[in-house]
Amino acid sequence: MNDTEVKRVIEAALMAADGALSIDRLMRLFEQDTDQPGRVQVRAAIADLQRDCEGRGVELRKVASGWRYQTRADVQPWVARLWQEKPPRYSRALLETLSLIVYRQPITRGEIEEVRGVSVSSNIIKTLLEREWVRVVGHKEVPGRPALYGSTQQFLDYFNLKSLEEMPSLAELKDLDLAHPELDLPSPQKDEKSPLRVVADSGDLVEAQETRH
Repeated sequence: MNDTEVKRVIEAALMAADGALSIDRLMRLFEQDTDQPGRVQVRAAIADLQRDCEGRGVELRKVASGWRYQTRADVQPWVARLWQEKPPRYSRALLETLSLIVYRQPITRGEIEEVRGVSVSSNIIKTLLEREWVRVVGHKEVPGRPALYGSTQQFLDYFNLKSLEEMPSLAELKDLDLAHPELDLPSPQKDEKSPLRVVADSGDLVEAQETRH
C-alpha cells in the first residue's frame, strides 16, 4: 500500500475506535493485505496525521495504551457545553488515596490509612476500581495477605500520560497542588525513595530506573 492509503486507513481507524490504538493494533489492520505496510511506514503516517492537526481544535496524542484523537485543552470549555451534566467531582479523600497508590505502588489499604491517619472507606477503593484507575497487583506476604494496589493504563490515559515517568516528582507535588488544586495531592514524604514503576503494554507494573532529586 502506498503512504496515502496507509494514512487514510489509520486516520479512519483512530476516528472510529472507542479508545487509543497501539502501533501493534494498527499493524493488525493490514494483516490480510499482500502489500501490508511496515512499522516504519505506520509510524510515518501517524507523524503525518499529527502535523495535519496543527492549528486545529483536535490533536493526535500518544497515551499509555496507544494513539488517539482528542480535543485540545484550549477549546475544551466550549466542547464541554455539549453536555448538560457536569463531570463528576471527587472527594479529597478519594484523590489523596489515588495519589498515594500512584506514588507508592504497590501499596496496601492499611499502608494508605497509616499515611493519611484516617481509615479509607470501602466506597473509595470501590470507586477507583470501577473507574479502572487502580487494580489489585498482588497480595502482601503478611498475615491476612492484604491486597496490593497499583495504577493502570486507564489512569494514564485519563490524565494524558504515556507512563508514570511523566508524573511530577514528589518534590514538585506542592507546586502541582497549587497549580491544580482539584487534584488534592498529598504532601511529599521525606522518606519517599521507592523505585518508579511504569505500566507496561501488558498491563503489568515494571520498574524504571530514575534518579529523583
